[in-house]
Amino acid sequence: MRPARKLVLFAICSAAGPVVESPAAADAIGDFYGGSGKQIRFVIRTEAGGGYDLLSRLIARHMGRHIPGNPNMLPVNMPGGGGIVAANYMVQVAPRDGTVLQIVSQGLPIDQALGLSPQFKSDLRTFNWIANVVYSNQLLVVWHTSPTQNLDDARRRETTIGSTGAGSISVQLPAFMNNVLDTKFKIVFGYAGGQHIDLAMERGEVEGRGANPYSDYMASKPDYIPQKLIVPLIQIGLQKEPGLPEVPLLIDQKVRPQDQPVIEFMTRAVMVGRPLATTPGVPAERVTALRQAFEATVKDPEFIADAEKQHAEIRPMPGEAMARLIDELIGAPKEVRDRVKAVLQPKSVDAKEISGGGKVSSE
Repeated sequence: MRPARKLVLFAICSAAGPVVESPAAADAIGDFYGGSGKQIRFVIRTEAGGGYDLLSRLIARHMGRHIPGNPNMLPVNMPGGGGIVAANYMVQVAPRDGTVLQIVSQGLPIDQALGLSPQFKSDLRTFNWIANVVYSNQLLVVWHTSPTQNLDDARRRETTIGSTGAGSISVQLPAFMNNVLDTKFKIVFGYAGGQHIDLAMERGEVEGRGANPYSDYMASKPDYIPQKLIVPLIQIGLQKEPGLPEVPLLIDQKVRPQDQPVIEFMTRAVMVGRPLATTPGVPAERVTALRQAFEATVKDPEFIADAEKQHAEIRPMPGEAMARLIDELIGAPKEVRDRVKAVLQPKSVDAKEISGGGKVSSE
C-alpha cells in the first residue's frame, strides 16, 4: 500500500465515536431548534440542477426530522466563484448558531492550502464539519465524439475542457494534468455550474469537463457512463471505481520523482468529496446533535429509498475524520504545497470567448 493510501485510510477509520448527549442537553437543543418557525438554511454553492444541488436537497428533505425540535430545512442556492461566495458567506454573514449548513466546494481546501484565490476569505479549519456525505473518485472526461479518447491522445492534441471558477477542482485538475502529465488541455473558465458544462459538451462548445465525481454523474446524468456518452480519461482516488475498471488511476501514473508527493496530495484532496459543515463558533452540543442527526438520516429507510430513486451514492465519513483530513491538507509541508501550487497554474480562456458562449457566472 502506498503511503498516501495509508494516510487517507487512517483519516477515515480513526474517527472517534459519537458523543452521547445527556437528556438535559438534548432538551436544550430541542428547545432551540423547535421554536416557532425555526428553520435551518441549507446553502447550496451552485445553481439548481447540478450534483451539489441535488445532493443538498436530498439531505434537506430528511435531516430535519432527526434533529431535536424537528426544524424545517430551507435550501438556498448561492452560486459564484467555484464555491467561494457560499463559503465566505459561512464566515462573514451567516449566524454562528447551528442554523446554517452547506456542502462546501471540494476544491476549496486545496485553494486555502495554496493561497490560490485572494477573494477566498474563509479558514476552513474553523468550520464545524458534520460529515463527508460521499467521497467518490474524481473523473476528467470528454464527450464521446472528441478525437481525444485516452491520456496519450490528450498529450498529443489540444482538448478544450470546461470549468467553473477559481476555487473549483474543475480548474485545478486539468491544470495539474497539463503540468504533471504533459497533457494539452485548454481550460475554459466561466461556466456557472456543472450542468452548463455538460450542456456545452453536448453542444460541442467544449470537448470535456474538468472534474466531477463518479457519484455525481451517476446521480445527475445516470445515462452518461452506462451509454458511453462520456469517456473518462483518468480517475483520482485510492482505488478504481468498480464501474470503471479500465480507467487509469492518477496515483498509478509514472511521474518525475519531485511530483510523486504532489500526486499523493491530490489523491488525498479528492477524499474531501462532498463535505457538510456548519459555521464556525457553533456550541459544541449543537455540532454533536447535527452530527448525530446526519448519522441517523443516512440510516433512515425513507432517506435510503429517496437516495436510490435519484441514483445518489452515499458513502459517509464522520465529521471528526473530515476535520482531520482538512487539517492535513492545509497543514501539508511547505515544500509540497509550493510544488502543488506551481503545477496548478492554469492557462485558460473565458467561456465568453468560445462559440456559443456557455452560461457565464456574473462573479
